[in-house]
Amino acid sequence: MDDSNQQAQQQGDVVGTVDIARIMQAIPHRYPFLLIDRVVELVRNQSAIGIKNVSVNENFFQGHFPGHPVMPGVLIIESMAQTAAVLVVETLGGDAAGRVVYFMSIEGAKFRRPVVPGDQLRIHITKERSRGNVWKFNAVARVDGVAVAEATYAAMIMERAAGH
Repeated sequence: MDDSNQQAQQQGDVVGTVDIARIMQAIPHRYPFLLIDRVVELVRNQSAIGIKNVSVNENFFQGHFPGHPVMPGVLIIESMAQTAAVLVVETLGGDAAGRVVYFMSIEGAKFRRPVVPGDQLRIHITKERSRGNVWKFNAVARVDGVAVAEATYAAMIMERAAGH
């Protein structure tokens, strides 16, 4: 990446909507583990809002829980991580090629209310800081403007292992 492009991306460029095709270019996740449908209001090096439309057709609802479908909290956390990974890739641009974002830690995870079929998660990610390849984020997932989950976590961007 040339210096002017890198400088522009470090200054908080607003990116338009990141659609599913671009998400799939940015992160390696695929069905049934791709847990975001779109990213909106992405500001490079600062923040992003991911969208997850929760459908009764999700495979995890078969067992969590039969007759009382609730989205597992760990999958809400994973949707937060995927949104953050898109933010990292959009911030790094070409420098992210051949690299992948891995979780390092999760702190302060709280679940405020169940997420059920028909809900739309709006996953608000804010970059707290980055040092080298390590990034730290704050995340709040909301449904209809009400916080349903939150967490702080760290991730590291690394070279993709050979053959993967």
